[in-house]
Amino acid sequence: MATTTLLQRHAGEGETIAEAIRDCLDYGKDPEKTESGKYISAYECDPATVADEFLLAKASYAAMTGREQKKENNVLCYQIRQSFYPGEITPKEANRIGYELAMRWTKGRHAFIVTTHTDKQHIHCHIYYNSTTLDCTRKFRNFWGSSFALRRLSDRLCLENGLSIVENPKPRSKSKYRNYGEWQKERKGPLSYQDRLRLAIDTALAEHPADLDEFLNLMKRAGYEVKTVRGGGISFRLTGQGQERFTRLRASTLGDGYDLQDVLSAIEGKEKRPGRSERKISLAVDIQAKLAAGKGPGYERWAKVFNIKQMAAALAYIQDNNLTDYEQLAQKATEAADRFHAISEQIKQTEQAMKTNAGLKAATVQYAKTRPVFEQYKATKYSRKFLAEHEADLELYRAAQAEMRSLLGGAKLPKMDVLKEEGRKLTAKKKQLYGEYQKARRDMQEIVTIKANIDTLMGYTEPGRKQEKER
Repeated sequence: MATTTLLQRHAGEGETIAEAIRDCLDYGKDPEKTESGKYISAYECDPATVADEFLLAKASYAAMTGREQKKENNVLCYQIRQSFYPGEITPKEANRIGYELAMRWTKGRHAFIVTTHTDKQHIHCHIYYNSTTLDCTRKFRNFWGSSFALRRLSDRLCLENGLSIVENPKPRSKSKYRNYGEWQKERKGPLSYQDRLRLAIDTALAEHPADLDEFLNLMKRAGYEVKTVRGGGISFRLTGQGQERFTRLRASTLGDGYDLQDVLSAIEGKEKRPGRSERKISLAVDIQAKLAAGKGPGYERWAKVFNIKQMAAALAYIQDNNLTDYEQLAQKATEAADRFHAISEQIKQTEQAMKTNAGLKAATVQYAKTRPVFEQYKATKYSRKFLAEHEADLELYRAAQAEMRSLLGGAKLPKMDVLKEEGRKLTAKKKQLYGEYQKARRDMQEIVTIKANIDTLMGYTEPGRKQEKER
């Protein structure tokens, strides 16, 4: 789990730019907090001289562009605070993730330094990046919703690295999300061992094991050690996750529906899981459970089938769109496909109307050009001599007349001005529809891909189950 905060550093009252930069950077580089500088990394700058390098870049920017900002509006550098859940990550790994976050966020255009503090119970990173670009021609443009975008990027990184995230964080005020301490008051951890065990049981039962032995084998494949206790009871312990004590399979420990007898009844098909429909699944929790399982013995099995970055993207999408149930996801995928096909059909109809319009205009022009020849031919009482001399023009006249009849289908021929105006409207409509078409196609491809990935990962489809068994 990581919480993120984006801060702007200005020079305070009576404080020079140099003092302001050195003050915040010195706090980040504090030897007592970083284990004597052990957990400090930097990009395109030296940690020992980073303050001076930031200042030099700003002087170069002013000289090259001639732009100057008022002191109160001049952002000297930006600071990102990234906090991790206690016991979930090492300082070295936290620093690496902080570095990658800074690189993705700045796109490698800004110098930055990452300092990882270990002086508190939760490991956290302070990331400082220069507001001025490396080429000293531009400054970082902070945008509306940047805090949300940064949090989403941090969540993606945490998921890619098997770490938990804060689900649906609530802002304490406008665009300001709660810090780690505030969030921790409401929640003790990402997933308890009991939560993980319940999810593993539900996942195993979803495979429709034939008997208790097959169910227990599925639990072992999920990374659980199984122990039979006195009286025929069963206990589980998650291996490689720091769980010391076994958890008994009984309702008093895990809740209603998680007694041994409940599990046996579910295996025999006599009753459904309590409070759960067969298709209504909390995707966010299930996927995070898969991520947690990636640290155990079951990792290699599912990692061959599914890429962890795809899983992170899937989780970010369903959380951003509040699609916590499979039925909702499937419905939205269907709606996205229907919308795409509907717009495609509208484009086809519009293109056909444009084709008809263009054909009418061309036929009308040709008809107007050749009609005087036909009138002369008519005046000669259809003279063979006149026909022989003007056969080509008369053929064009007849062809134009036939084309108009075919296109109009019995309707009255509009005036040329009306046809031209209709053509302009159809062109504008197609342009509008094509923009909607591209967006609808992207939306459809995105959600259909997400759903397909989830189907493969979670085994919600028959092909998915077959693939799992083959492996």
